[in-house]
Amino acid sequence: MTGRIPQAFIDDVLERLDIVEVVDRRVPLKRSGRNYSARCPFHDERTPSFTVSPDKQFYYCFGCGAGGNAIGFVMDYERLDFPHAVELLAGSLGLQVPRESRGPGAAPAAPPRDDLYSLMERVANWYRRQLRQHPGAQDAVDYLKGRGLSGIVARDFELGFAPPGWDGLLREFGTDEAGRRRLLEAGLLVEREGGGQYDRFRHRIMFPIRDLRGRVVAFGGRVLGDERPKYLNSPETPLFNKSRELYGLHQARRQRGGLRRVLVVEGYMDVVALAQHGIHYGVATLGTATTTEHLRRLFRQTSEVVFCFDGDDAGRAAAVRALENLLPVMSDGRQARFLFLPEGEDPDSLVRRLGPRSLEARVEEAVPLEEQLFVAAGQGLDLDSMEGRAALTHRALPWLRRLPDSVYRQLMVSALAERTGVALETLQDLLRRPAERHAPPAPESPAPSRPTRQPVAATSAGRARVAGRDPVLYALGLLVLHPQLATRLSGPESLAHLEGPAAELLREVLTMLAARPGLSTPMLIGQWYEEPWRGWLVKAIDCAYFVREESAESELLDTERHLRRTALDQDLASLVDNLRGRNYAELSAEEKQRLRELLARKHHRGTESG
Repeated sequence: MTGRIPQAFIDDVLERLDIVEVVDRRVPLKRSGRNYSARCPFHDERTPSFTVSPDKQFYYCFGCGAGGNAIGFVMDYERLDFPHAVELLAGSLGLQVPRESRGPGAAPAAPPRDDLYSLMERVANWYRRQLRQHPGAQDAVDYLKGRGLSGIVARDFELGFAPPGWDGLLREFGTDEAGRRRLLEAGLLVEREGGGQYDRFRHRIMFPIRDLRGRVVAFGGRVLGDERPKYLNSPETPLFNKSRELYGLHQARRQRGGLRRVLVVEGYMDVVALAQHGIHYGVATLGTATTTEHLRRLFRQTSEVVFCFDGDDAGRAAAVRALENLLPVMSDGRQARFLFLPEGEDPDSLVRRLGPRSLEARVEEAVPLEEQLFVAAGQGLDLDSMEGRAALTHRALPWLRRLPDSVYRQLMVSALAERTGVALETLQDLLRRPAERHAPPAPESPAPSRPTRQPVAATSAGRARVAGRDPVLYALGLLVLHPQLATRLSGPESLAHLEGPAAELLREVLTMLAARPGLSTPMLIGQWYEEPWRGWLVKAIDCAYFVREESAESELLDTERHLRRTALDQDLASLVDNLRGRNYAELSAEEKQRLRELLARKHHRGTESG
C-alpha cells in the first residue's frame, strides 16, 4: 500500500518501544551505570564505546559518532529504509502500519524517494548516450582523450555529456508538470525568475555521483568552454547531502582485496585519472571541505585515510581544517596522513608525469597526523625558547582535548611532553580541566586564497564554541537532547537572521516544540529521520552530547544570547557599510532611526555584560 506513514503513528511506535530491548536483540548490551554499553556494530573497535540511554531512548557511539533513536538503529543495523524499519518495529509490537491517502483537493505530494532515485538513474543513462550519440559531443570525447582516459575508465565511472542548449534534459524528462516537479526536486532544473525552468547542466562532461548503496544521488559537471563555474555540482536535495557523500567511494569499495586505504583528493577528475593509472582508492569531496561526517563514513570502510593537498598556503590552511575534523574520530587502530604536492601539480598531472609508482611512493611517505598537528600548532614559534614551547602547549591542548579517550590520545600527550619538556602529569592535569578555563585560540593558519566568512568568536558560554564548533549546531543539539528547555527560548523568529540547513532545522524544531511541547528526544528525531535532516541531527547531537543535565539550560541560553549578539553586530556592520561616505545630515529619517535603534541595543548589551 502506498502513502505516507502518519507522523502520529511513528511517535506512538517510539513511545511504546524500549530502545534497550531493540538494540539488545541485535547487539548484546551490558549495564554501565545508568546506561548500557557494547562494542559498536558500525565500526571496528576493541573496547566498548557504544552506549544506549534508557532515559532518553537514544543510542550514541563515542568512537564513530553514530547516533539516533530505535528506528534509526534498525535502519543502520538491518540496512533498511525508513518505511521498512517502521514496519519491522511496528510488527514487533503487533501493530499494522497505516498509510495516509491524499484527497482530490490535496496539494501535490513531494516526489517519492524511490521515484527520484529511478529518475536519477535514467538521467545518468541519458547523459551516457549523449556522449556516444550527440552531434556536439566530439569536444567532450577529445577532452577525455586528451586527459589520457580510456574507454574502460569512462565506462567504469559512467561518464556522460550534457549537450549545449537550455532544455535538452527538460524536453526529454519534463514533458508534464509532474516530470518537471521531479526534475526540480532532484536539482536537475533551475527556476527562471520570470517563470519556467532550464537545464542546470549544459555543455559539460558529466560525472554521476553514487552513494554507498550504488544509487545515483547527484551529478558533477566539468565545463568544456570558458563558462564559469569550471566545475558544477548538484545542489543539496532530498537525495544528496554534500557533507556526507564522497565521489568515487562506491567504485573504490568494489575493488578486489578490500579497501586498505583511501586517498582524499580535490576533484572528481583526479579520482578518475588515478583509476586510469591503477590507483583505485581515490575519493573526492563535493564542493566542500572534508567534514567529520565524511571521515566517519571513510573509517567505516578503511583504517587509513591520506589527504592530498596543494603545497601552497591555501593547501596548508585546508590541511588544518581537515586535521580539526579528524581529531574527534581518531580512535585506536586508525591512521591519517597528509600529502602535500609540489606547486602547480595535482594528482592528475603528477600521476601522468611521473607514473603511479612515484605517486604511491609519495603516499607511503605522507606526513602522519601527529607530526602535522605539532607542525601546525608550532607555526611561527621559536621552539628552542621557553616561551615558544609554552605557546606550543597552549595551542596544542585544545586539539588534543578533541581526541577520543584512547591509547592514541595518551601517546599524543606523551609526544607533546617530549617536545615541550612539560611533565606528562602536568599536561594530563591540564587536559582534565574544563575547556573554558584553558582553551586558547587555535594557531592562525595561512589565509585561504578565497575570502571566507569570519568564524564566530568564542565566548565563555559553551565548551562547544570554545572548541571551534558551530554554535547553531550546538544550540540545536542541546534542544534535541533537552526539548523541555524550548520554553526558555525566545522563539524561532528571534533566530530569523541565521542561515544554512542547521539554522533552518533549529527554527523548525522550535516551531514544532511550541506546537507540541510534550515531544521527547526520540520523537523529535523521528520527525526528520529521512535525509538530509538526519545527518544534521546527528552532527548537532554530537556537539552537545557531553553536556551535563544540570548545565544544559545555562548553556542553551548563553548560546542563544551569543547568536543574537552576533546578529546585532552583523546588522550594525551592514548598515554602517551602506552608509559609508555619507554625512549624518544626508541620511533619511528611516536610516537615522535604524542606526539609533541598533546603537541603543548595542549600548544596552554592553551595559548588561559590564
